[in-house]
Amino acid sequence: MGKPDAPTPPNPYATAAAQTGTNVSTGVANAFLNNVNQITPGGNLNYNVTDSYQWTDPSTNNTYQIPRFTATQTLSPEQQAIQQQNQGAQLNLAETANTQTDWLQNYLKGGVNLGGAPSAGSASMITGVPGAQTTFGEAGDITRDYGPADNFSADRQRVEEALYGRLNPQLERERGNIEQRLADQGIRYGSPAYQAAMDDYNRQANDARLGVTQAGGAEQQRLNDMAAQRAGFQNAAQQQAFTQAQARGTFANAGLAQRIMQGQAGFNASQAARNQYLQEQYQARNQPINEITSLLQGSQIAPPNFINTPGSQIPTTDFAGIMNANFQQQFGNYQIQNQNAQQLMGGLFGLAGAGIMRPSDERIKDDITPVGSVFAADPEGEKHELPIYQYSYKGDPARRRHVGPMAQDVERQDRGAVREIGGVKHIDTRRVMGNILRAA
Repeated sequence: MGKPDAPTPPNPYATAAAQTGTNVSTGVANAFLNNVNQITPGGNLNYNVTDSYQWTDPSTNNTYQIPRFTATQTLSPEQQAIQQQNQGAQLNLAETANTQTDWLQNYLKGGVNLGGAPSAGSASMITGVPGAQTTFGEAGDITRDYGPADNFSADRQRVEEALYGRLNPQLERERGNIEQRLADQGIRYGSPAYQAAMDDYNRQANDARLGVTQAGGAEQQRLNDMAAQRAGFQNAAQQQAFTQAQARGTFANAGLAQRIMQGQAGFNASQAARNQYLQEQYQARNQPINEITSLLQGSQIAPPNFINTPGSQIPTTDFAGIMNANFQQQFGNYQIQNQNAQQLMGGLFGLAGAGIMRPSDERIKDDITPVGSVFAADPEGEKHELPIYQYSYKGDPARRRHVGPMAQDVERQDRGAVREIGGVKHIDTRRVMGNILRAA
């Protein structure tokens, strides 16, 4: 088996030309399929090929005749009669509109007469009102303090001094009595019993003095409360005076607002009367124009309602894709064949490098699988196909695979290339390879 020849790739220009021709043919076929003639009670719709035009493919210069279709719509006899009547009515309306335009031309030259329009509202009706009252007079200063600078501290001190004036002599007498009683009882000055008795006296004296301080604070608080009540009364009177002034100002402002609303109402009424007059004048001017426009539009005939026929679409044949797929398939086969040929030649060249005489008797081989063949020349030079196999040797525990010919096949073509040694046929690898190379 020699090395296979690679497939010839498709010609892109020939492929493009074939693809364009296929597309044009498919488009023409689709046009004939989808241009369906229709017959309805209101009329008919017919598609006919009336001519064709030539189109030249700029890439291949091939010329194609593309058919042209003409859609012809015909009305039924009844619809045709209605069409003629409508056209006559439209002609009469157009003539009437043409006559009216002569009068309208003279009418429009006069312009819009606004001499009898009511006068517009005067701004003085809403701008002559006095300004609103924003101040309400003075109600007096707010009372922010209600006592002397020391906050009745002098009054407090006076109360405390008066109480101490009565308390201190009494405390001194009480102290003297306690000291005399202790002496009578034989309790010495500075002894624990003496000190305990004096501690009791001092605590009672301190409690009495704290009572004096508390009484002075209560007097000071009483005077503060009275002053706060007087200040609160004064501020309440001031707030009442301010509220009364504010009420008078609010009443005055309400009167001003009412005057403004009355003026605004009069202004709006004048404006509304003028706008209504202007709209009536413009409407009277536009009405003749609208009438002529309506006459020119006339009445329209309703054409027959044709149904949307279901379209039939022939898919375009992907000729270029088919060609490329075929080439890829052939190229894949070529690669497989080339790989097999390289594998066979690699096995044969491996055979030549293994030694001059090599055991190749099919009787010592196992798991024999044909993988192809190669051409080999016999001693007379005639070419024959020599089968090549993949196999393992019997007794090989590793079951290694080998590639090569069988000695029996080689012997049938060239007896001189085979020798039996120890009952096993061996092939002369150099002679076999020479025969193969001579046949290549």
